[in-house]
Amino acid sequence: MDVRLSAEQQALREAAARLVDDHAPGSVADLDDTARTARLEAALTGSGWRELRTPEDRDRPLASAVETAIVAEELGRGLADVSFLGPTLATELRRRAGAEPSTSPALETVLLRPDLSGPVVAEDDEARCSGVAIDARGAASALALVRAGHGYDLVSVPVTGTSPGRDLTRPAATVEAVPERLPGTGRRLLTAEDIEAWSAFTLTLTCADLVGTMRGAVELAREYAGVRHQYGVAIGTFQSVQHMLADAFVSAEGSSSVSRHAAWAADTLPPGDAFAAAVVAKAYCARAAREVCETAIQVHGGIGMTWECLAHIHLRRALLSTQVLGDVGTSLARVVAHRKIGGVHHGLR
Repeated sequence: MDVRLSAEQQALREAAARLVDDHAPGSVADLDDTARTARLEAALTGSGWRELRTPEDRDRPLASAVETAIVAEELGRGLADVSFLGPTLATELRRRAGAEPSTSPALETVLLRPDLSGPVVAEDDEARCSGVAIDARGAASALALVRAGHGYDLVSVPVTGTSPGRDLTRPAATVEAVPERLPGTGRRLLTAEDIEAWSAFTLTLTCADLVGTMRGAVELAREYAGVRHQYGVAIGTFQSVQHMLADAFVSAEGSSSVSRHAAWAADTLPPGDAFAAAVVAKAYCARAAREVCETAIQVHGGIGMTWECLAHIHLRRALLSTQVLGDVGTSLARVVAHRKIGGVHHGLR
C-alpha cells in the first residue's frame, strides 16, 4: 500500500477543502443560517460527491474508498452540516445489491438499529422496520434489509422529520414503518459477505469523519491559543498548552494513517480482512477523537464550556461517528474475535 495521495486525489482534497472553507459554519450561530446551509447544499450537490460510489464499469464504483474518505474527512473538518455519510452509504448498498442508483441521492439514507450498531434487518416484508435514519437532513427515505431465503433484500422505508440529537450538524430521524420494495428489476440478494464488505466501508467513512473532526478541533484550539492572552502573552507560548496541542496533533495524525489503511483495504482485501482493518481503525480513531476534542475544549478554558464555542460541536460530531456500527468497546471486541483470542465472537450478524 502506498499511503501517498496521487495528484488527482490531492486535487480532490483541495477542492473539498475549498468547499468547506467557503460554506461550512464558522460559529455555532451559523448552524441556524438557512441561507448558508442552502449554499453548502447546492455546492455539494453540484460536486457530485454523493455519487462517488455509484457503479461504473463492471459494477465497480466511480471512485475508490480512499477518495470517498478524503471527501468525508474534509467535510468532518469543517463540520459541514449537510448530508453525505447517509446518502453515500445508501448508494453503496444499492451498488452491492445491483439496484438502480437513486435519482435523488441527497434524499436517501440508511436505517440503523436504535443503538446504531448495524443495519436494520426485518424478518419479512410485513414486519415493521424500527430504527434510526442517520444523517437524514432532507431525506425522504432510508434503506433497510429484509431476510429473503439465504440472503437479504433491499427495501425502503419513509422518513418524516428529523431531530438534532447529539450531533447538531447531522440530524437523525426515528423511523417505524412497513418497508416497501424498491422499484426496478435486476436486483440481487445481498449475501453475508456483502453486508460485511458494506460494514467495512461504513466504518471506514466514520473513521475518515473522525479524523476530519479531530483536525478541525486541533485547528480551532491552535488558533485560539494564538489569540488568547494571559499575563501579557499568548497562551500558546505556555509549555503545558503546547504539549496538549502536540499530543492532540499526534493522535490525529496516527488516526489518519490507520484510517487511510482501512479505506485502502475496503476496496482491495476480502470482506473479512477489510472488516478487520476497519474495526482496528475504528477502535483507534474513536478513542483518539474523544481525547482530541476534549483537549480542544480544555485549551479554550472556561469559554470552551459555553454554547457559543465551536469546540463542543466537534465533540458532538465525534460522539455520533463513534457510535455508528460500534464504539471503542465493540470494535476492540471484534478485533479480539478476529484474532481468535479467548474464543470471543462479536460480529454484526
